[in-house]
Amino acid sequence: MSSLPNFADYNIALATPVIVLAVWGTLLLIVDLFIAENRKHITAWLAVAGLAVTFIVNLVLYNVQGEAFLGMFVNDHFSSFMNIIVLVTAFISILLSIDYLRRTGIERGEYYPLILLTSAGMMFMGHANDLITVFVALEMLSIPLYIMAAFRYPELKSEEAGLKYFILGAFSSAFFVYGAALIYGATGATNLNEIFAAVARIVAGEGTSAFLLLLGSGLVLVGLGFKVAVVPFHMWTPDVYQGAPTPVTAFMSVGAP
Repeated sequence: MSSLPNFADYNIALATPVIVLAVWGTLLLIVDLFIAENRKHITAWLAVAGLAVTFIVNLVLYNVQGEAFLGMFVNDHFSSFMNIIVLVTAFISILLSIDYLRRTGIERGEYYPLILLTSAGMMFMGHANDLITVFVALEMLSIPLYIMAAFRYPELKSEEAGLKYFILGAFSSAFFVYGAALIYGATGATNLNEIFAAVARIVAGEGTSAFLLLLGSGLVLVGLGFKVAVVPFHMWTPDVYQGAPTPVTAFMSVGAP
């Protein structure tokens, strides 16, 4: 009889950078309620402080390699380096946003927590070692971006950008989930390492699920293709990039799908 995993088995310490940034962004949403409308730059600098703390924590764990959440989350040099790219991109975007939001009259405090939350989703994506984790990370990074793309409300182009991004993002998520389900049906696993091992057996002729695997892989690629704007799934990009606030466009083009 198998025993249930205990708290130590999840090895949550390896996910500390992502957890710190997500918690900081959530708390910042609450703190912003008590900051005056004409002093939202305080929220921006608190967001920068959160990025700095996360950056330090990431450096501490840079050479620590291992798995967390029962193999669904992996920490290695690649994921830690990707974290650095995401954090630096978010840092520059916030600095660009402080004056931009004030000049355009859309200085709203929730903007900065949204950057932190979508950055946490990007970092989570870099650590993902399971199709379920990949999906959760994709949604965690995408949902704040839907809001940020429409942040120039009531400008019509910005509303159009947010709506198009939301509809196509949801559409691509459906492709990804259906493809992941077919891959699970073909391989009996959602963990990426186990999937790769099963694919090797299927290719060697030891399995009969080649069609399901091929179809599922195609749907996953279509879903990810929409997210990263790969040709021919890139048609949403010009409208969204044009309608979104300039710092958001810069952030999306570098750090986000």
